[in-house]
Amino acid sequence: MTDVTRILNAIERGDAKATEELLPLVYEELRLFAAQKLSREPPGQTLQATALVHEAYLRLVGEEPQSWDNRGHFFVAAAEAMRRILVDNARRKQRRKHGGDRRRVNLEEADLAIEGPSDDVVALDEALAKLAAEDRTKADLVKLRCFAGLTLEQAAGILNISRASACRYWSYARAWLFHEIRRED
Repeated sequence: MTDVTRILNAIERGDAKATEELLPLVYEELRLFAAQKLSREPPGQTLQATALVHEAYLRLVGEEPQSWDNRGHFFVAAAEAMRRILVDNARRKQRRKHGGDRRRVNLEEADLAIEGPSDDVVALDEALAKLAAEDRTKADLVKLRCFAGLTLEQAAGILNISRASACRYWSYARAWLFHEIRRED
């Protein structure tokens, strides 16, 4: 049993001190995941990796008691928390009040407008919810890859599946999500 699993079990039993022990053990890993994910976001992303990790951690160990089976389950929950934060942020940016209807203008070529925030995150979130209803493991793999920034090998380890299975699941999930997103357009 890893230290993380031991601490997660203590948190489940109601040990308040265990929550304080968890963050130092998982912080760097979560920060790395967040930095990897945010590095692939389009320019103009206002969230920083540190802020994303802190917000996700607060959601994970907040006021409601949580139950995680093991380290992998915890990191899937962390990826889900990061996904929700990024989707909420994308939706907030799309609102008219926050300039969602405005377009960027290149000052050198004032007649050419550049699109504002992309709808990609929101569309992916909606399609991912449908995939989760069909196959939870494939949806978790997508969350770990797309929202926590994990490699295929890292995600396979967390989900406790082989690399070959992860590769097959990833191929299927990508095709399924592509089809679903294109159908919604």
